[in-house]
Amino acid sequence: MNDGDVSKQIQQMIRFIRQEAEEKANEISISAEEEFNIEKMQLVEAEKKKLRQEYERKAKQVDVKKKIEYSTQLNASRIKFLQAQDDVVNSMKESASKELLRVSSNNKAYKKLLKDLIIQCLLRLQEPAVLLRCRAVDQKLVQSVLDEAKRAYAEKAGVTPPAITLDNREFLPPPPKGADSHELSCSGGVVAASQDGKIVFENTLDARLDVIFRQKLPEIRKRLLRNMQT
Repeated sequence: MNDGDVSKQIQQMIRFIRQEAEEKANEISISAEEEFNIEKMQLVEAEKKKLRQEYERKAKQVDVKKKIEYSTQLNASRIKFLQAQDDVVNSMKESASKELLRVSSNNKAYKKLLKDLIIQCLLRLQEPAVLLRCRAVDQKLVQSVLDEAKRAYAEKAGVTPPAITLDNREFLPPPPKGADSHELSCSGGVVAASQDGKIVFENTLDARLDVIFRQKLPEIRKRLLRNMQT
């Protein structure tokens, strides 16, 4: 083999080695790129997942905040409504209390009312002896109807007329000085007690108004609710 053939073979071997090297380098490059792409996708997916979790966390925070705000507004509205309802109810009761001031101004009608209130007291107590208390301004009027009230009670209950003692030392509070007065007062009526004081029946106009209002309050609130909703 001459020098030319040797040189030729060497060149072929160099080309072969270079080709293998290039192919190997290409394979390494492709493999590295694939690994890079896989790692990049993994990083992107991890970042996407992190962003989704962060979004969900913030969305939950916003949702919780909205629910809290809604609940707060709802409670505030309820309190406002209940306050408005109470204001109306108190206004109605105040108006009714002012109307009571007129009851005792009609002497004839008030005298009959006092007799009926005393009879109710006697029927409630059903005692042979009763202590009766009234306002100082009503003492003469009450005294004038006692006998008639005792007889009416005795007929209804089928008993002997009871002994009634009208308290002339301690009286119920006086009439209100005015519509807006906040002093202790009584619009009229009587309070009866058994002789030993163990049984007491308050039959004043103010007490009766309180009882009626307590009984009618659910119905009043229901009507107010309907009116406010329309």
